[in-house]
Amino acid sequence: MTPPLDLTADPIELTAALVDVPSVSETEQELADAVEAALRAQAGHLEIIRSGNAVLARTNLGRSSRVVLAGHLDTVPINKNLPLTRSGDGDELVLHGCGTVDMKGGDAVMLNLAATVAEPRFDLTFVLYDCEEIAAERNGLTRIQRDLPEWLLGDLAVVCEPTDAAIEAGCQGTLRIDVRVPGRRAHTARGWMGVNAIHGAGEVLRRLSAYEPRQPEIDGCRYHEGLQAVKITGGVAGNVVPDECVVSINHRFAPDRSSEQALAHLRELFDGFEVTVTDRAEGALPGLNAPVTQELIAASGGGSPVAKLGWTDVSRFAALGMPAVNFGPGDPKLAHTQEENVPAWQITHCSDVLRKFVS
Repeated sequence: MTPPLDLTADPIELTAALVDVPSVSETEQELADAVEAALRAQAGHLEIIRSGNAVLARTNLGRSSRVVLAGHLDTVPINKNLPLTRSGDGDELVLHGCGTVDMKGGDAVMLNLAATVAEPRFDLTFVLYDCEEIAAERNGLTRIQRDLPEWLLGDLAVVCEPTDAAIEAGCQGTLRIDVRVPGRRAHTARGWMGVNAIHGAGEVLRRLSAYEPRQPEIDGCRYHEGLQAVKITGGVAGNVVPDECVVSINHRFAPDRSSEQALAHLRELFDGFEVTVTDRAEGALPGLNAPVTQELIAASGGGSPVAKLGWTDVSRFAALGMPAVNFGPGDPKLAHTQEENVPAWQITHCSDVLRKFVS
């Protein structure tokens, strides 16, 4: 049985407690139960509801603005990196283990604020949700947006994903396509009678190799687009000229383009070939000019936000018409790795910045 969580404890120790409750996607119930119980016992100033294995809490103080803080409870599968371990001490303390980066450090910061800030200057909504690490249709935010849409609305969303304790603005969109190269089957002994589709894929690869990605600057943040072949399939048998080859391609596009515009760009690039969309997700504009976002930047010390080069759930909040940023402890390059670890000072820093911002 999970020991009761102390949400008023140092967020570093709360991170350790959260990490030691395994919560691989679709097995979050134990952690969600513990989070809900702790909020109900220690945060009587909040309205609290449960949605599946997501826990939502909010103030209702009639403030003129509302800030939504969001983080997922699930992790990728454990990879010989639980229970949590520690290295160093004092300012050099580092927490190691599955979820330390992605993203139980950010969850701990949120939960500590939820329990200890009873009179924020904004109304606050805390969304701790399930199944972020798997298919989008399983993501808890999909269910919450369908069943409880009012719980996701505000004037700013802060997604506490790992950012190395810097503010990362918006996010890039992602588009996956299949480019099909046709051929004609023939016996390899009479290969000249067929058309080899795998050979024909060379033109697709040539266009990819010659491609120069855009690097647009938006609200002072430079985004770097990407276009990569991620899979090639083709072939029938060892003695048959293949009649089809498919090159699967991933495109990361800056948020000044919609997915439709990005797709039009790819169709133009691969003109002459059949292009099929297999997955897409919109990006999110930085929204740094919004007054409430400027207040967060000021609370962080005024450093310049940087572009989010991946895709995160800030896109979902941006689609609802609100500015959204990523801000949380941990190096995102360590997410999903066996070596996942977070410096304790980053947890403290993110906690201090958000406390200053909302208090």
